[in-house]
Amino acid sequence: MNKTIETINNHRSIRQYTKQDVDEEQLTAILEAARSMPTSIHGQQLSIIVVKDSKRKQKISELAGNQVWVAQAPVFLVFVMDMNKTAKAGEITGLKQVLHESAEGVLVSSFDAGLAMGAAIIAAESLDLGIVPIGGIRRNPQEMIDLLELPEKTFPVAGLVVGHPADLSARKPRMSEKGFIHTETYDDGAVKDAVREFDETMAEYYRNRGDKESNWSSQVSGLYQSVYYPKVYPVLKSQNFLLDK
Repeated sequence: MNKTIETINNHRSIRQYTKQDVDEEQLTAILEAARSMPTSIHGQQLSIIVVKDSKRKQKISELAGNQVWVAQAPVFLVFVMDMNKTAKAGEITGLKQVLHESAEGVLVSSFDAGLAMGAAIIAAESLDLGIVPIGGIRRNPQEMIDLLELPEKTFPVAGLVVGHPADLSARKPRMSEKGFIHTETYDDGAVKDAVREFDETMAEYYRNRGDKESNWSSQVSGLYQSVYYPKVYPVLKSQNFLLDK
């Protein structure tokens, strides 16, 4: 197994950081890795906001649900689906952009932002830095848009904390391959088995960690019985992602 795959397989989310800065060479390497990822039709419909200002990081931390590690770490990256950029091409050619109004446009731009974040994660961890993705930036999306001065046809998809780990957290178990990998067609029965097995794995993991009795199904179903970030849809529409096509 090569070093890159070992780095990926050793991933863990870090929620305690030292005060040591991420140097500019490291940050540039992380951003270049993200920028190098493929995008649909070479549309490059994503942007990354680099946040280092302590007051802005503190505000992001609060908006994201008081996630203190956002303010603690030296760098916070915001991955933005950006169809404002592609609309500029239409302004140059005189061709009106419509794709951002569709479900396809939202899927394409958010997926491309995710690909870029994946590369940033691998690059950061290969440099012995710690990271934790933050979906909580969608908790109060309009306030986040205002804070980052994002124009229409953009939306903050997720954030990434980057810094030097104060300690290494335990690596969480993953569901077995049969819950992820299918041959030729989707195997629903295998998924059901994998979920039941994973519940036992996670229950043991939490017991060993001294947490209250729980498992994966209880946690996920508890969260997914409602839309936990209900402001996303109305703010998407206000940003011109109409989702009507």
